[in-house]
Amino acid sequence: MPLTIETFSNVKGGNSFYKAICHPIAARKAHSFLDMLSSSGPVAIYDPQGFYSGFEEFYDVSEINFVGSYVQDTARIGNLVAGLTAQPVTDLPDCAAPTLLIASFDSSKLQDHIAHLIPERCRVVSFDEFRLEDALLTNKRSYLDSRNFATNFAFLRDDLGARTRISTANYWSGYGAESVALHLILFSDDGGVLAEWDETLAEGASAVTIDSREIRQRFDLDNFTGQLFIHAIGVVGHDIVKYALDTWDDEGAELSSTHDANAWPSDLYAGLPAPKSDEEVVLWIQNSHPSPIPAGEIGLNLMGKDEVVYLDEPIPGFGTYRLAVNEFLSEAEWPQQIEVQAGKHFVRPRYEITSSNNARRIAHVNVERVDLKPDPGIPELGNLMGKGYILPGPILPSKTWQSVVLPTPMATCQNDLPIAALAIDASGQEIARHNFGRLPRDHETSLDIEQMLNGHGALPHGSGHIELIYDFADGGDADGWLHGIFRYENRETGHVAETSFGAHIFNTILTYKDEPQSYNGPPPGLSTRLFLRLGEDPLDTLCHLIYPASTPWHPVSETKLTLFGHDGSEIAAEKIAIPCGGSAHLRYHDIFSADDRRKASVGAYIVIRDTTCRLFGYHGLVAENGAFSLDHMFGF
Repeated sequence: MPLTIETFSNVKGGNSFYKAICHPIAARKAHSFLDMLSSSGPVAIYDPQGFYSGFEEFYDVSEINFVGSYVQDTARIGNLVAGLTAQPVTDLPDCAAPTLLIASFDSSKLQDHIAHLIPERCRVVSFDEFRLEDALLTNKRSYLDSRNFATNFAFLRDDLGARTRISTANYWSGYGAESVALHLILFSDDGGVLAEWDETLAEGASAVTIDSREIRQRFDLDNFTGQLFIHAIGVVGHDIVKYALDTWDDEGAELSSTHDANAWPSDLYAGLPAPKSDEEVVLWIQNSHPSPIPAGEIGLNLMGKDEVVYLDEPIPGFGTYRLAVNEFLSEAEWPQQIEVQAGKHFVRPRYEITSSNNARRIAHVNVERVDLKPDPGIPELGNLMGKGYILPGPILPSKTWQSVVLPTPMATCQNDLPIAALAIDASGQEIARHNFGRLPRDHETSLDIEQMLNGHGALPHGSGHIELIYDFADGGDADGWLHGIFRYENRETGHVAETSFGAHIFNTILTYKDEPQSYNGPPPGLSTRLFLRLGEDPLDTLCHLIYPASTPWHPVSETKLTLFGHDGSEIAAEKIAIPCGGSAHLRYHDIFSADDRRKASVGAYIVIRDTTCRLFGYHGLVAENGAFSLDHMFGF
């Protein structure tokens, strides 16, 4: 059965209790704790905060002899807790159990409240028995503070010449953090621990690089494909670990990139592209929990179709499973899309596509929302907010790359997508418009930008961007969760890269719900702070910055690109101006001189800052043989 615990709420944010009970170190202690309870004879449970049902989703409690359950909230009296009808905690004095479990962390105050109700000689235990050590906590006084669980997972592989690198920066220092450290656990494909270690980050905005080859050599490991658990301690400002993830191989055929996994498991994911006839698509399922995923829990289906094919194999706790989509859904073919029935068992997964020239690329699916309903306010936004929601994607220089977009349903309420596509030159001039009409949920419609521009002429500046927007000319509903896949192919070599994202309202002073979205705080978000990791020679780094505007904003951006060395020292800075509604296609080797690049050396990065507008960015690496990568950037 799918898990029912709430991992994330778009109203309340992430569930720290969920992270607390599924943390790998807490899980080790929890198993010992359960063994103790199982040998303790009759046990009563007091569940004042309603946490117990979430706990038992991940742990086997069948050996515990619960004889009484008690609650504080009168509305929960009579509900089942630990398989027993819950009684008011005021009835606790009548319980003869020698052990009382308080199903909460920071339980001392809760215990004090009922001290007069606890029978004599009754031993009291709580979830505090398996809390993390203080050295792993940012806020030791409040255990479920979200900053104590600034964690994430990362796909990590070093196998047969293929390697992986995680790149980020100590962006917490910009919010006042002084001593940030990482606790890292590398899991093998069977869920076993390959390595576990700590890294202290340098003070200031230093770069952070975690390389699979260095890990393999440091811990004398064989080939591996698994996942890395990352726990950041001492953080301020953000409780999410953000990073860029690069994969490549020693032969040069593979060069690809994606980013952080979004740390909250979801019921559904969507936007998994079906393979072309000469491609293999693999979905990497990486269990985010200490408990196994039972056989029959994970399934795939074509988007808009009811027939689901389920995986008949279990996946061990923290294990990794390579699911070959071609074999699983043999009839699926691009541009069809696939929906992932995930049951909240894993964070946003990666997929890899291997083409006929053995070039492999990595990308991620997206969270398919189950909580949305059509929003009747969105069609009425035009008079006040112009284009409203915009999903911007690059049109890379057409002499080198073909650009294709595939709209992807990303909420269970999206029975159709009333959208249009705008092709816009780097100058901000709209060159062409394509009306999709109302795409059905099971549509198979991709759009080649070159064909879209046919009859309109090439983009005057050679590059630009595409905008997917809502178009209600033929009716239809919208919910603001508009997504698409952007795919690019090198015309000469056949190397391919792709990325996906969702729409936002950009650069307007008026707000609608939580838009224009801010990095950290309430809307409107009207500034830019983006992280651009840099490739090592001979690789160049591309950056495609887009200045989308729902309504007219400042005529040009005031964008500053600052080059930092690995230690966070500022090396050089350059300024650019992007027209409102336009874009800029940049290369690291063109922006900064060879001397500046030598000073920056290995592990350097760029921060893109603009206090006048919100930019949306894409980044990638470019090799001399035509291999390249592309993904959207992250802000902080």
